Amino acid sequence: MRWGFVGASDIAGRVIESLRKLDGAEPAGICSGSEARAREFAQRHGLALAGSDLQGWLEQGGFDAVYISSTNQLHAQQALAALRHGCHVLCEKPLAMTAGDAREMVRCAERAGRVLATNHHLRASPANQRLRELVASGELGEVHSAQVSHAVYLPRHLQGWRLDRPEAGGGVLLDILVHDADILRFVLQREPRGVISLATSAGMARAGLEDNAMSVLEFDGGVLAQCHESFVAAHAQSRLHLFGTRANVYAVGALSQSGATRLVLRDEAGEHLIEVPPANLYETTLRAFTEACAGRGAPLSSGADGLASLRVALGALESARLGRRAEL
Repeated sequence: MRWGFVGASDIAGRVIESLRKLDGAEPAGICSGSEARAREFAQRHGLALAGSDLQGWLEQGGFDAVYISSTNQLHAQQALAALRHGCHVLCEKPLAMTAGDAREMVRCAERAGRVLATNHHLRASPANQRLRELVASGELGEVHSAQVSHAVYLPRHLQGWRLDRPEAGGGVLLDILVHDADILRFVLQREPRGVISLATSAGMARAGLEDNAMSVLEFDGGVLAQCHESFVAAHAQSRLHLFGTRANVYAVGALSQSGATRLVLRDEAGEHLIEVPPANLYETTLRAFTEACAGRGAPLSSGADGLASLRVALGALESARLGRRAEL
């Protein structure tokens, strides 16, 4: 499978490293808005083709699949171009800036007979997959609530457009709440129906963007989830906590890219440590995607999944702006 990369980003470099561990994957080209940046990225990562004109690059590249990690406002137009050139597409979250654009991406992939997937890599975590199993098996009883703490200190190398470019989709809700909405949908196997949010700037974000937010989501059946997303939480550790009528379970580190998690279940017999293996989340995500492209199975997070998580983040932004619950 011949791969092209749109967006000369840090995460694209990590994806290339993971792809090279998979049989048959050929990272071949990079397209960036800056020709110089594309050439530098190509040289650094050993890619043969570099360009800044997307249409010409797609025509020249002969790619089977394209990975998109540009700024958020570019995702839709770039994904649609790649799909129309017959490429499968793995796109970073959020899938688009509007639900309408995301729906058009999903429809375009269906018309083209190509796979569109969203890089919600947290589904690849063995801990999060175990949480899904615990919910489905009934071992926790009826799950009625969840708490997510996805508060981090945004690394300096990422402190760019996320903090000062509203037009590019900056802010913590579009950057992190989409992940949390997706993993809650995955683990709970329920759909969100409404969200209410408060968002502030604690001094890192500018231009009216938020860097600290708290939201409450309501899922099918009245399940409530409390979420905290932040760019300004120094030394914090991510956590996902599920509450059931028979037991509850804590997953510490479940929302990190490392894939290393401490999973603890508490019930009437006491506290139990659940062993989960470490995993490279990118490798697992890419392997599932390439299998789906070959007609074997489905990607971990589809385009439709990306649309669903985007709708939550957009609803949270609306709620924070208007001061009322947003229906989903």
